[in-house]
Amino acid sequence: MAEIVTLTLNPAVDVWTAVDRIVDTHKLRCEPTRCYPGGGGINVARVIRRLDGQQARCRALYLAGGAAGIRLEQMLSNERIPNRRLRIAGETRENFSVMERATGREFRFVLPGPYVSEEEWQAAQMVLDSIKAAPGESGMPDYWVMSGSLPPGLPPQAYAELARSARLRGMRVVLDTSGTALSLALDAGVYLVKPSLSELASLMGTPLSEESDWTKAARQIVHDGRAQIVALTLGARGALLVSSEETIRLQALSVPVAGATGAGDSFLAGLLVALRRGDPLRDAACLAQAAASATLLSSGTALCDPSEVARLCADTRRVV
Repeated sequence: MAEIVTLTLNPAVDVWTAVDRIVDTHKLRCEPTRCYPGGGGINVARVIRRLDGQQARCRALYLAGGAAGIRLEQMLSNERIPNRRLRIAGETRENFSVMERATGREFRFVLPGPYVSEEEWQAAQMVLDSIKAAPGESGMPDYWVMSGSLPPGLPPQAYAELARSARLRGMRVVLDTSGTALSLALDAGVYLVKPSLSELASLMGTPLSEESDWTKAARQIVHDGRAQIVALTLGARGALLVSSEETIRLQALSVPVAGATGAGDSFLAGLLVALRRGDPLRDAACLAQAAASATLLSSGTALCDPSEVARLCADTRRVV
């Protein structure tokens, strides 16, 4: 089975709690917190592990420091995710989500993350540029997944540099980020990119208000050779996948929403699980949508239950 390596440059310990109602200036009595390992690539690795079990062949690499960084490493080990912490001096961030019980609304507070010095980044690059297949295997990992924001201190071309290096070593580069980092990495060329609609609109410099605009923008990225596959996540409106050969429109599934955090990461994980086993893109899209929808059933970043993914996958096929 092909190996997947995920990279998270700005991970977090995700803290979740709930209150009856959010009111300013008052003390808000919270429920006991729940904590999860967080960050784009880390969430992707967690879902791949759940969907493919012991045979997942997925490693999570991440920059982390301080007590929170140690805690993050322990949580990943507890979930049996093969992982490697690239140490930095700064304290890994904690992101905070609060559910307002009275309305069902979720409020997410996302911190910028620790500053990464030039020396720390250079040391990390040396490690990342030397990554090979897992022990006992030959060659390189098959998929190189770069997901999440860049922490303070890193240059906007960080992902682009890593993408070029990975491509030269024969890896399929998968990208999920935003802003300038997204644009520069696409200029380097990737196998698959997974933007949200707002991220795609920002990239194209236009609102993309109509569905035809979404398709046109995604096809333009593929035509220009910036990505072979564009997987556009649309929240409550479903998803759109575009390659040079096909365009696939997925409608959203109707599920009760406990929380939306990590749904996009779960979508990407489901897509990769199917693609690496050789499934057609349409089937991969169904698994991706099921994984994202199953994640909506869980609060915080508990992510998806494999049994719910299997149940919802059949529903996804019916609405494609």
